[in-house]
Amino acid sequence: MRRAASDRATVALMLRGDPARKGLTEGLRLAAWCAVALGAFALAHADALDGILEVRSAYVNVDKGVFLLHARVEYPVSPAIRGALQDRITLIFDLDVRVDRDRHLWFNANIVDLTLRRELTYHAVSDRYVVRETRSGDQHTFATLDEALAYLGKVDAWPILVEPQLDGGNYSVSVRAGVRRGHLPASLRAILFWTDDWARVSEWYTWSLPV
Repeated sequence: MRRAASDRATVALMLRGDPARKGLTEGLRLAAWCAVALGAFALAHADALDGILEVRSAYVNVDKGVFLLHARVEYPVSPAIRGALQDRITLIFDLDVRVDRDRHLWFNANIVDLTLRRELTYHAVSDRYVVRETRSGDQHTFATLDEALAYLGKVDAWPILVEPQLDGGNYSVSVRAGVRRGHLPASLRAILFWTDDWARVSEWYTWSLPV
């Protein structure tokens, strides 16, 4: 009799819904919804950095003993990049430059290794794209993403070297452009902490230094 009563109670509990089981089911549904939402977010932004990333041209000129770098870079642009920026993701743009002294029987000797770093964000209130120079803190705003990327793709008269750093021999200059994901808003950091950072770099653009 006790076993039968217990079985009847169990069936009744299942029919009207076990609170613990119901809570578990709701938790699983919420987890599944979050997984779908995160998957959709990842798919929407997975190709954000696809496209052309290339140093189109670069050269240096010498002014009063200072070597000044001029470069033109093409960065990728796509609706996915716009979407990522509008989701308050920061993109970091790096321009790396190396100056090496050629050595025939050993590895080249590195003389200069510098990075020009700038950040791109979108300001929703003003509907403007903002480029910030990380070293100086200076900011420039643009009405369109294309204008912001065009600005980022132009580097003029960046001092990279002075004549006393050279002591004879042959030298080469190499320039490489890179773009990667930087700052995430707190709401996305909480759910995307496990994802790999987006990062792309171009091929090195190398030429002989005129000395």
